[in-house]
This record gives sequence, C-alpha cells and structure tokens, in this order.
Amino acid sequence: MPDVPTDPTTAATTAPATPRPADQPDAAAVQQLRRRALASLAAMAPDAIDLGTRFRTAGHELALVGGPVRDAFLGRVSNDLDLTTSATPDEAEPLIASWGDAHWDIGREFGTVGARRFAGRRGAGSQDVVVEVTTYRTDAYDPTSRKPLVQFGDTLEGDLSRRDFTVNAMAVRVPDLVFVDPFDGLADLAAGVLRTPIDPRRSFDDDPLRMMRAARFVAQLGFRLDDDARAAIVDMAARIEIVSAERVRDELTKLLLAPHPRAGLEVLVDTGLADHVLPELPALRLEIDEHHRHKDVYQHSLMVLDKAIALETGPDGPVPGPDLVLRLAALLHDIGKPRTRRFEPGGGVSFHHHELVGAKLASKRLKALRFDKQTVQDVARLTELHLRFHGYGEGEWTDSAVRRYVTDAGPLLERLHRLTRSDSTTRNQRKAARLQGAYDDLEQRIATLREAEELASIRPDLDGTQIMEVLGLRPGRDVGEAYRYLLEQRMEHGPLGEDRAREVLLAWWAQRTA
Repeated sequence: MPDVPTDPTTAATTAPATPRPADQPDAAAVQQLRRRALASLAAMAPDAIDLGTRFRTAGHELALVGGPVRDAFLGRVSNDLDLTTSATPDEAEPLIASWGDAHWDIGREFGTVGARRFAGRRGAGSQDVVVEVTTYRTDAYDPTSRKPLVQFGDTLEGDLSRRDFTVNAMAVRVPDLVFVDPFDGLADLAAGVLRTPIDPRRSFDDDPLRMMRAARFVAQLGFRLDDDARAAIVDMAARIEIVSAERVRDELTKLLLAPHPRAGLEVLVDTGLADHVLPELPALRLEIDEHHRHKDVYQHSLMVLDKAIALETGPDGPVPGPDLVLRLAALLHDIGKPRTRRFEPGGGVSFHHHELVGAKLASKRLKALRFDKQTVQDVARLTELHLRFHGYGEGEWTDSAVRRYVTDAGPLLERLHRLTRSDSTTRNQRKAARLQGAYDDLEQRIATLREAEELASIRPDLDGTQIMEVLGLRPGRDVGEAYRYLLEQRMEHGPLGEDRAREVLLAWWAQRTA
C-alpha cells in the first residue's frame, strides 16, 4: 500500500520546538497510522481536491488542518473540513462560493469563511460536506482583554506553529495531498501524548484556553499530557481567568461529553485549573479523618460520574448518552458537603441539608459559566432530589410518598433513577445489594402506580372550571387554593373520582368559610 506523501522541505528544515517525549513510538505504530489516514483521506479527497484546485488556479495555497487530519490518522472520516489558506477572506470567499451550494462569512472577523456542498452531488447515502477556510494567522491575547487579537500570517508552517498541540499541527496540502508535519505530531499521535508545537508557556500565554483544551483532549482521545505542558499549566492556571465564561463553558461541555471525562477532570483539578473555572470540584477533596469515618467526596463524585455514564442508554432509550445534565448532576451532586460538614460528638461527621445547599451552589456556578437556563434548573433540581430515596429501604413508603417522588422529579425522573443508583459507591457488598434491591422495588412500585394512575400527568379529579361551578366562584385566589387542596388529596389518596372529589371539596370549603 502506498505511503502518505510528506513535504520533504518541511520535514527537513523544521524541528520540534520542545523536546521529544521519552516514549517514542515504534515505526510499526506510525506506519499503521499512515495506512488509516490513506483510507480516510481517500473518502475526503474528492471534495477537498476540487476546492484545492480552485485555490491553486487562483494562485493561492490551501491545506487541510487540525482535527480532520488528526482524525484521518485515527481512521475517522470527517465531513466537516477545516482548511487554511494563503488567501485573504476577500479572496477566499468567491472561491468557496463557487465550490459550495451555500456559503457564509460569519467568521470573517477572524479570517474565516465557510461553505456547504449538499449531499446530492455525491450520490445516494452520502452526507453534506462543510468546509471552513481560514487565512494563515497568528493570534495572541492582550493581558487585559478576553478576546484574541487576530493577525494574518504568510506561511503554512507559521500557521501550524500557533496550533494548540502537535497532533493538531499537521496538515495535508491540497490538491496534491502532501503531508506536512513540522512538529512531529504524527509521532506524538502514535505515542498518545499531547505536546505543544512551541514552548508551552508561550503557547498558553498566547491563548490560555489551550490549557482547558489540554484537559478536553485527554478526555476525548485518551492521551496523556506531556510533562512540560502539565508543568506550564500548573504555573499559569490563573491565566485562564482572562478567557470568557462562554468559551470555558464550551470546553467543559466537550470534556464532559467525551468518552473519558474523568481523566480530563483529573487534569483540571491536579493542575489547579479547576480552582479558577470550577472551584467547587477541588473543594470536595475534604481531608479524611484518621479513622476514615467519611468518604473522599472528590473521588466519590468521580465514581458516581463513571457509574452514571455506564447507565446512559442508546438513542432510543430514556436517557440517551452522552447526557450533559446527568453528567453535570453526577459530578456536582455533593458540592454542598464542604459548606455543611459538621464534626459530631463521638467522632462522627454530618452533612445535613447538603443537597439543598448543593443545589444553590450548582445553580450559581452554572449560571456563572453561562449555561442555558434549562440546564441550570435541571442540574440544580437533580442535586436537590438526589437524597430523597435514602430511607426508602428502612421504612415502607406510602403510595402518597411514591407519587410525590415521581411528581417532584417530573421529566427528570429517569435521570434521577440513574443518579440515585450511581450514588451508591459503598464497598460493603451487602449494603450495596440492599440499596440496589430497595431501588428496584421503588421503580417497580412506580411502574405499577403509573400503569394504574398515569403518574406522569397527575392532576386533581376536578379542573379549575369544575371547581368554580361546584363552589360558585369566579377566577381568583380561592380557585387556586381549592385546586391545590384537591391536588394534595389526589397525591395522598390516589384517584378519587369526580363525585367523591366534589364531596371532599364542598366539605373543605364549608370548613374554610365557617
């Protein structure tokens, strides 16, 4: 099988800016990556070559860069192609407009224009191809600003030098499909290591968000962070505060939705980045007393996250993974413990009402990170409810209690099931089996009541109009109070039927107005 052609000038004249890691990959590992890339690039090539030919005819360079190139070596085909060019946005826009079926220039301020080529051009079963073409550039941060300063560059190698990690600093020139790897990214890809193309302190100073991306790529790719890069993050963690909350949120979201979020979160905490972006997480590392009478809450929370992820369902299930709300709730459900910890007489430790305090803290932090309103509300509500089940196995819940559990959870019930099951991380197998058995029983009771009573849409036996007719009222506060009273009766006793509901309502009203 032929090899991926390499740009000999680049390979010969450009040396890595930071030392190679000790765990060099063997030649066979690199060759295997090249074989994977051939197959992936062959699938992407027709559209990329067409666009590359148009740019070359107009006198400009064009190259595939970043994630699509990295993923090609990992055997993944992408229909979202990132490219870089010597052309200015004004020169690039008409070229990609002629290539695509739709185009846009929303990123022109940052040197980026985009286009989409519809699947119809490529035959049955194909997908749309989206390209974003960015002018060669360098960017840096003003120490007092949250926004990067964009400066256009003039060479592909210069553009690659400003990329975050060597595995993302590889390119394939089009239309020739010549591989460009000035910083030995392919070797790092084979070794599974994240290393910056230039000195990490300079790289992270230029764009502090790269520190968050380091943790995210650990979570996404399962790679380890280079020692120099890790040390730089430890030294420069506070620099992340110059980056907008929205950009930090987006990286944290990608990290949590990745295949290995725990590994990425451990990078955030171990390097000190979490102290600035999610301080409630490292705060969970409560010191363990000498008798080990309470858990390491930080490690417990990571275990709950792992277990919750394992309980996510396929796309047709009730909680399709990856589920951001469930993962955030699993991670943050105990963040109220540091605020509520009390050492009791006799050496015990208590965290009374930590679920209520935690719900408020979760809401405050997620709002600060600019998460959408629904996500904030859902994560806070799950945090508030995560202890509700405890005690079920010690005493029989009434049907009323089960109805309240379902009603209070509302559309979050399936997530609450998974969060509650995941929160049992005891090493005592008998206790763990007892808790799981108790929750099995609760779920069965919910299913039985749901079948009999339509729990998902519990309403009083009389609606507002009927209440007004029975009591001779006009719309107002009294109708609302009557409605809530009947709802309480419905929760407590189950379906009453309209006749019995009228009797109960009239008796309540007579007592109230006596």
